Amino acid sequence: MDPNLNNNHSDIILTEKKPLSQRFKKGAKQWLEVSPFLLIGLAGASIFVIYPLIKGIVMSFQDYNILPGTESPFVGLENYKKAFSDPAFAYAVRNTFLNTVVTVPINWFLGLFFAVLINIQFVKYKITFRTLYYLPIITSWIVVAFLFRYLFADGENGLINFALVNLGLVDEPISWLQNQWTAMVVIWLFHIWKTVGWTVVIYLAALQGIPKNLYEAAAIDGASGIKAFRFVTVPMLRPITAFVIINLVMGAFNFFPQVYFITNGGPMGQTEVLQSMIYKQAFSNFNFGYSSALGVMMGLTIFLITFTQQKKLSNQKFM
Repeated sequence: MDPNLNNNHSDIILTEKKPLSQRFKKGAKQWLEVSPFLLIGLAGASIFVIYPLIKGIVMSFQDYNILPGTESPFVGLENYKKAFSDPAFAYAVRNTFLNTVVTVPINWFLGLFFAVLINIQFVKYKITFRTLYYLPIITSWIVVAFLFRYLFADGENGLINFALVNLGLVDEPISWLQNQWTAMVVIWLFHIWKTVGWTVVIYLAALQGIPKNLYEAAAIDGASGIKAFRFVTVPMLRPITAFVIINLVMGAFNFFPQVYFITNGGPMGQTEVLQSMIYKQAFSNFNFGYSSALGVMMGLTIFLITFTQQKKLSNQKFM
């Protein structure tokens, strides 16, 4: 090989490499171009996220008074101590975790079941079914809440009671919203019906992304439909399943319209959840310091659950 050719090649590389000052000017120009957008985003995050977060933490250590010109004395951990001695807080924590334990598995199972059912080859009108399942998601919470209040109304006026009595399944109408556990059942049904469409759509998209040749190879090996689902579909859906379950858990912790519009925490506060309790303490009882302490504890709980799940997912190897 001609040595002059190597020398010429190195000269071209040296001439193409720009000086440091020129590269600095180019980088500074790029930063100047994007800085207005970054500043707008930073300002929005500071005003609507960072400042309220810090303010809420500070308020949790105060007997906060919302009236202008009045003092908000520092009370330390009194608001947190009050929470652990408050029976209403115990009910709210229990109901919040109970909502998660009950609704997340049912929501996940129904979402996966309906998604697999719609995705079967001989099923037609997939877009129509997908739209029908997703329709409750975009429907107003208030509209759906009034629908469920009518369906589960006390006495024979409620559609569910009317059907149960006429079918001979019960002797007398059930007071759905006047008893703790029947009211909880209504809240759970409301939440599942309203949110299961999201799980269906997510799983449908994941199912349609699984390569068809995997199923063809499974069929050649003699795998039936159930075995193909177990050894092909389930492993391929594992990352999506983790994502879905984390979001379902977060949604179950954020119960508010489900309780506020159906029972408003009744009867006797026995269906109260953390979100509705925080709202009532702040805007009904004006205990803003106590409400902020409840919000801080709930935020820390959600953060720990999310962080733990993401840590597990980052250490897990998916197929």
